[in-house]
Amino acid sequence: MNIVILDGYTANPGDLSWKEMEALGHLTVYSRTAATEVVVRAANAEIVLLNKVKITSEIMAQLPKLKYIGVLATGYNVVDVDYAHEHGIVVSNIPAYSTESVVQMTFAHILNITNQVGHYADEVRLGKWSAHQDFCYWDTPIGELTGKTFGIVGLGHIGMRVATIARNFGMDVFALTSKETSMLPDGIQKTTLEGLLSVSDFLSLHCPLTPETNKLINADRLKRMKPGAILINTGRGQLVDEKAVAEALESGQLLGYGADVMTLEPPSKNNPLLRHPHAYFTPHIAWASKEARMRLVDIATQNVQAFMEGHAQNRV
Repeated sequence: MNIVILDGYTANPGDLSWKEMEALGHLTVYSRTAATEVVVRAANAEIVLLNKVKITSEIMAQLPKLKYIGVLATGYNVVDVDYAHEHGIVVSNIPAYSTESVVQMTFAHILNITNQVGHYADEVRLGKWSAHQDFCYWDTPIGELTGKTFGIVGLGHIGMRVATIARNFGMDVFALTSKETSMLPDGIQKTTLEGLLSVSDFLSLHCPLTPETNKLINADRLKRMKPGAILINTGRGQLVDEKAVAEALESGQLLGYGADVMTLEPPSKNNPLLRHPHAYFTPHIAWASKEARMRLVDIATQNVQAFMEGHAQNRV
């Protein structure tokens, strides 16, 4: 079978191998593909793999050989799944491959904001510690996580691991989740969104992006959060109203915002959050550890092989 990867660079910029995928058919890998190039590049493919390239119904209608779409990610909103199902095109994704990496980044942001690691590394390089008269130097508040209240929106694979680690830090954990209370581990208390906003010293977003969660954290809800709370977003940029977050940081309602995602990616240079001293961004790399990407490539290959053997897995 002809296999085409339309945007393989982010998953594998050259430090991994597509060797196992190559063994399954005639493989063509493009680093990046513009929207205008999709039909031409996928014209002879029975199998198409992609990450952020969009496959609309109009595109699929021009690809009569297409039998399978493999999304090189967990989210699959780039594919018109309804059209694919109607026309017998199998779509699969790669669930839970980056859980540990995203959890790690979540706490990297939390600890950076509370301990100001980046700030102090810069201060030391500038000679501030060397010029100080005491054996230690600090110019910002430093706090502990133990005893603080940690709120989580969404208790999927990532949210549950985050909750476990928060508990290990000695934090009181509350969650907004569809899971029944009886299904929750000891130490995680289910609550409403209003309850979560009112008690959380830290609020971390781990829910999928849906019409209901789009701008879940908006100006009104930010006002109902505890003054001086810290907001963490390693889910999707659209879960928050970025303008409202910038205003909450400016007023002091939010002490800090740590995020790996933004509404527009790459972001506009004019986005006010990029200039705010209490907003901390990483460039959508929580998923991108080498270990996570290795799992992604392995599972993508397994998905293709399973499809070719007639028992497709991870179907969406």
